[in-house]
Amino acid sequence: MNAKTDGDKSGRQNNSADQPEMPLVEHLLELRNRLLKMILAVVICFAAIYPFANELYLWLSEPIRSLLPVGQTMIATDITSPFFAPLKLALFLSVFAAIPIILYQLWSFVAPGLYAHEKRLAFPLLFTSVILFYLGAAFAYFVVFPLVFGFFTAIGPEGIVELPDISSYLNFVLKMFFAFGIAFEIPIATILLILSGATTPADLAAKRPYVVVGCFVIGMMLTPPDVISQTLLALPMWILFELGILFGRLAVREVADADEPSSE
Repeated sequence: MNAKTDGDKSGRQNNSADQPEMPLVEHLLELRNRLLKMILAVVICFAAIYPFANELYLWLSEPIRSLLPVGQTMIATDITSPFFAPLKLALFLSVFAAIPIILYQLWSFVAPGLYAHEKRLAFPLLFTSVILFYLGAAFAYFVVFPLVFGFFTAIGPEGIVELPDISSYLNFVLKMFFAFGIAFEIPIATILLILSGATTPADLAAKRPYVVVGCFVIGMMLTPPDVISQTLLALPMWILFELGILFGRLAVREVADADEPSSE
């Protein structure tokens, strides 16, 4: 224990030698500059995306429009919806597209205070979290939406004409994107819990039955009240949890190997 503490102290001292401590004002200025760069990235993405907002909305609404009967289409119940719905979509996509830059700026701000082995683990985790979020959104669009909208359009009572509102539809799909994007971050959350010492891979494996039930409960809360979408969210969460345990074991070994020289 003392050897590890001494190693941690020497690691901090080496970091301090490489990265001199900055006063609080300089830290705040650095944080402000990073935030400004994040905002600038979102603004640039918005400027590039907004001219195509209407076309992007048509692409986003294709999963439900393709299921509507011939002659039926989406409607706007609010007079401002034809303007604000594509605008909201463009803003969301701007943040979505700027996520790598946003996370890179956050990484650049916190990286100087990390140990060498923490840096080796943190950057891959950061990169993987971006990819997983995008995969979650893609899974929602290409797999979940066709099944969910097919279910909703098929169970309607006879004589009821389905005319989806463009604003309601946008709110629904953005919620689904967010839910699946966050759900696909489970491996990252699992690895971070293991590395922080809050739990161990063995403890998580022992709690597997509770986790499975929790996945279905979360799927019930985050998705519409149908079994299809709940299952399509719960099953990937469970699989990703298992992957988190697997990679958590590998990360623990990586940290142990990094600590070996300092424990001698």
